[in-house]
Amino acid sequence: METSGNSNKKQKLSNAPESWGMQRATNVTYQAHHVSRNKRGQAVGTRGGFRGCTVWLTGLSGAGKTTVSMALEEHLVCHGIPCYTLDGDNIRQGLNKNLGFSPEDREENIRRIAEVAKLFADAGLVCIASFISPYSRDRLNARKIHEAAGLPFFEVFVDAPLDVCEQRDVKGLYKRARAGEITGFTGIDSEYEKPEAPELVLKTDSCSVNECIQQLLDLLQERDIVPVDASYEVKELYVPENKLDLAKADAETLPAVEIGKVDMQWVQVLAEGWATPLNGFMREREYLQCLHFDCLLDGGVINMSVPVVLPVSGADKDRLDGCTAMALVYGGRRVAILRNPEFYEHRKEERCARQWGTTCKDHPYIKMVMESGDWLVGGDLQVLDRIYWNDGLDAYRLTPTELKQKFKEMNADAVFAFQLRNPVHNGHALLMQDTQRRLIERGYRRPVLLLHPLGGWTKDDDVPLPWRMRQHAAVLEEGVLDPNSTIVAIFPSPMMYAGPTEVQWHCRARMVAGANFYIVGRDPAGMPHPDTGKDLYEPTHGAKVLTMAPGLISLEIVPFKVAAYNKVKKAMDFYDPKNQEDYDFISGTRMRRMAREGQNPPEGFMAPKAWTVLKEYYKSLEKA
Repeated sequence: METSGNSNKKQKLSNAPESWGMQRATNVTYQAHHVSRNKRGQAVGTRGGFRGCTVWLTGLSGAGKTTVSMALEEHLVCHGIPCYTLDGDNIRQGLNKNLGFSPEDREENIRRIAEVAKLFADAGLVCIASFISPYSRDRLNARKIHEAAGLPFFEVFVDAPLDVCEQRDVKGLYKRARAGEITGFTGIDSEYEKPEAPELVLKTDSCSVNECIQQLLDLLQERDIVPVDASYEVKELYVPENKLDLAKADAETLPAVEIGKVDMQWVQVLAEGWATPLNGFMREREYLQCLHFDCLLDGGVINMSVPVVLPVSGADKDRLDGCTAMALVYGGRRVAILRNPEFYEHRKEERCARQWGTTCKDHPYIKMVMESGDWLVGGDLQVLDRIYWNDGLDAYRLTPTELKQKFKEMNADAVFAFQLRNPVHNGHALLMQDTQRRLIERGYRRPVLLLHPLGGWTKDDDVPLPWRMRQHAAVLEEGVLDPNSTIVAIFPSPMMYAGPTEVQWHCRARMVAGANFYIVGRDPAGMPHPDTGKDLYEPTHGAKVLTMAPGLISLEIVPFKVAAYNKVKKAMDFYDPKNQEDYDFISGTRMRRMAREGQNPPEGFMAPKAWTVLKEYYKSLEKA
């Protein structure tokens, strides 16, 4: 029985049962999929139409086939296209573990893979086959197997010069081949026959992974495999610069309606594209879909669990009904135009019952709803200028488009988002550190954390945004989180305290900004019931709802793991019920009391500088 080190002699394949389980191929490494089975399962059937085909990536070892194939698989699955990657090293640890690297074995290896790929394609999946497949004849046979079954086959030459592949040499195989430890190695002492007429050539020595993926998507869209609308761009609602002067002049002539600070925060949410694909404040059709289904249904299922609406008074409705456009005024300035307005009744009690699951008038946001206008007005929004609050924090208010550019500049291959409205303690940090570790174990090389505090309206007893931002900066300064792989930015949405309904909004907004993982904690967007003091929402329901929510296909939910202070380790640690006596659960109420009284928490609960900021905040309340 020969291995890859003796591939010059022809060997006879044995079909004896005792040889089937033997591992004959050496120098192979398992390549982890970026897409989990749960995530892939969610994608199957979410888009109509048969898309079965095989994308066959061929090229030298180290050319980038695996990197490109896994990234393409992840992109397609995240956009509702069922897909699976067959990787050379993975296959040789199972189906083809009894094959070596002789010409005969290589031929049989490719034949088997082609047959398997055909079955995947026939099942309606985009099958990505990532194999050196050095011989033209074998690749032609793979194509013929698909053509005979009436299935599309796309040969893609992943082209990188030999010297580049040798420089990469991630597995150290070129070095061993040059030293004579491996013989019959493709590109060194075994020929690679370049494709003569592939459907696509990817120059991985000069193109980034994202550029390669875009070229592959262009090919698949051109061949009607991937629909053009499989992903949508962020829809910003700012007036283009070349039309701004005309729009501003128009706004001065229009009838106007005054809006409040929370309304202005929703204008910013819309303007920057967080609520993509909305064109403005919801019209009645969109509002009803949102209220009853937590989704927009026109043009596909798009998660939209909270109403993005503009309340107006009956007097404003009577004054403005029938006009074709109106100006929105905030702080004495005309900030936006609402065109083709549509007025409809603001049925407040029904809205609150559906959005919050309660009509308790002492709930802080419900109180605002009940005191707002009796009518809602929807329409197409045109925002005149970038929105600034001039509070020293505008540099952190990055739009979805700006965040995507930041991720690109950092060469992020995964973005995991953490939403928060409270100070960061080491339990939060533990969860973020653990998520990063798990992503690296899954094969990601540059996962980036989006630490994304909510920056809109919050209730009076929450720590104000400026103090929270100071506290977050102290956490990074002390190295609890890695500044080199973390982006701190502000999410402009108001806080509604609507529990599992609202957490879907928080999640999908980060999805729009380019996050593909979302960390969900205990009782997200929750609060105590104003009357009873008990949790308004069951604390685990937010995470459970997110794993089932429709329209969040391009995000994977990272579930909350219970963390508590480990008195033995003197650090925050994931709770182990077997040693429950070692743990101290420090509640938010207790944390705030300690900070108010100027006490220090147990060592390892929070970064010292971050705790100092918190104490300073509560001390400032006493002076006030």
